[in-house]
Amino acid sequence: MAATETLTAERILEATEEVLRRHGPAKATVVDVARALGVSHGSVYRHFRTKAALREAVTKRWLDRTSEALCGIAADEDRDPESRLRDWLATLFTAKRRKAGDDPELFATYRVLAAEQGEAVAEHVAELTGQLARIVAAGVASGAFADVEPAATARALFQTTGRFHDPAYAPEWETPEADADFEAAVGLLVRGLRP
Repeated sequence: MAATETLTAERILEATEEVLRRHGPAKATVVDVARALGVSHGSVYRHFRTKAALREAVTKRWLDRTSEALCGIAADEDRDPESRLRDWLATLFTAKRRKAGDDPELFATYRVLAAEQGEAVAEHVAELTGQLARIVAAGVASGAFADVEPAATARALFQTTGRFHDPAYAPEWETPEADADFEAAVGLLVRGLRP
């Protein structure tokens, strides 16, 4: 790192991702991250007080990327709720599939980190189900969906489609029938929501 560049939390997180990609979560250390940045490990600890805090922040950053990609769909009040729901679920599936396929080493690392970071994952799931609840509520209000309780329905939708976004199912995402299975599941769910 050039002496004139400011060490920021974002730069540390970027370097941490690269170190995790190279070494995996079992072997990556704060010293490795500091070395990649050209600073002392104490400089990293000034931003993240512990290795666990650094791992939590990098996990949250990764999860937030997915949430941000979906937020615009959930907030788009100009579109009908059914197409928003379909697009939201498809975008989630595509995002998870892309992460698993484009960078399998980092995806495997994040699976390990997510298992360690229960609170960050719980917050992520709450954010996603909140987005789904917003879509369901709009559908109920417009009459496009039956009179259901949005939060409970959002949780059910999220859990029911887990095969298409839970990292444990990643090996199945590239099977020949994955897209057809996804379309069938979403079609069934949407039909079930209609009045």
